[in-house]
Amino acid sequence: MDLLKNSFKAKADKIGAEIKEMLKEHGNKKIGEVTLSQAYQGMRGITGLVTETSLLDAKEGIRFRGYTIPELQVKLPKAPGGAEPLPEGLFHLMLLDELPTEQDVNHITSVWQRRSHVPKHVFDTIEAIPIKTHPMTQFVIAIMALQTESSFAKRYAAGMSKKDYWEASLEDTMDLIARLPRVAAYIYRRKYKNGDHIQPNGLLDWSGNFAHMMGYDSEEFKELMRLYMTIHADHEGGNVSAHATHLVGSALSDPYLAFAAGMNGLAGPLHGLANQEVIKWIYEMQEKLGTDLPSKEQIAQYVQDTITGGKVVPGYGHAVLRKTDPRFTAQMEFGKKHMPDDKLCQTIWNIYEVVPPILQSLGKIKNPWPNVDAHSGALLVQFGMVEYEFYTVLFGVSRSLGVLASLCWDRALSFPLERPKSVTTDSVKSWLEGKGEIWGD
Repeated sequence: MDLLKNSFKAKADKIGAEIKEMLKEHGNKKIGEVTLSQAYQGMRGITGLVTETSLLDAKEGIRFRGYTIPELQVKLPKAPGGAEPLPEGLFHLMLLDELPTEQDVNHITSVWQRRSHVPKHVFDTIEAIPIKTHPMTQFVIAIMALQTESSFAKRYAAGMSKKDYWEASLEDTMDLIARLPRVAAYIYRRKYKNGDHIQPNGLLDWSGNFAHMMGYDSEEFKELMRLYMTIHADHEGGNVSAHATHLVGSALSDPYLAFAAGMNGLAGPLHGLANQEVIKWIYEMQEKLGTDLPSKEQIAQYVQDTITGGKVVPGYGHAVLRKTDPRFTAQMEFGKKHMPDDKLCQTIWNIYEVVPPILQSLGKIKNPWPNVDAHSGALLVQFGMVEYEFYTVLFGVSRSLGVLASLCWDRALSFPLERPKSVTTDSVKSWLEGKGEIWGD
């Protein structure tokens, strides 16, 4: 752990000094113009956050520290005999801005293995929740129960110096990431497998052990989990789960509290819950059409009916992307490699050919292309994980890598409490009538 700490501290000190100098010289320059529509419509397009770990390019998709997903699939270390990148390597890259060696990845794996013990009271808390409770609700409650272990909270209460905030945040980050697969797998086995729990295998990597604890020991499923955990890990800072984690963390809430806030955001149907909505929509289509492999013509008509009914086609469109999400492409390539004859995957691929032209013909949709949610469920179903309500928990375990690495940077760079200015509609009307400015403090 000292190796990781020392590397992170050196990197943070260097970047912090550069930012300080940059703001001294250029702090008054405008980085964007805010319009009234942006203020009312979700602050879209406003550059108002700094997130070091990743950047979303409208045409290239997500770049982790400058690297695209196809590049990372080549450059990041793999498990022995595996073809997909290990998420431990992506975490190293996001935290230190350096491509990891195999030794670096093995170090992080071993740290997470040593820190993966979950206190009994956390399992007791989960067991106290009605079993019918949505898995994401159980997941967030478990994270809150884990908060008793927060190093940051304990050290802050004891009078920790500001210069040590980053270290306490990193300690909590490593503990929390290490424990999340155990907690998530426990919830899965409790809700869907009659409470028949599976103990961790300390010889496996982070994703492989997660697959094992859920009850999926095939090498193909472990590979899927490595890919899934990598491509869902981060999506710059403006998405709800990342922004919520950053926002709550800016109040110096510890990483457990901040991450729980992010997961409550991820549970929303406009964010992480979308992956289960895709599978629900496809199941409903299959039932209505009476076939598990509808033709492209049948799909086209069902899509038209969905749109005519005032509903959206789940898994299509993105607030920033203006092309097919590279995360979708990575999953499609995995499917064609491992399950080319699977009917659900073939349906996903047929939908991919049918939907964009229909959405383009409407003339109102900026991005008619599929996002990451359009494919992930189909791969999981093929391996027998049909419990689609649990898919967002998988998403949440993965997203911990990016948002918590980013939170460590927030504390290392001493980012302040986030507190944007808001206005009332009355004040906007007065401003439009020329009765004064409203954008001050």
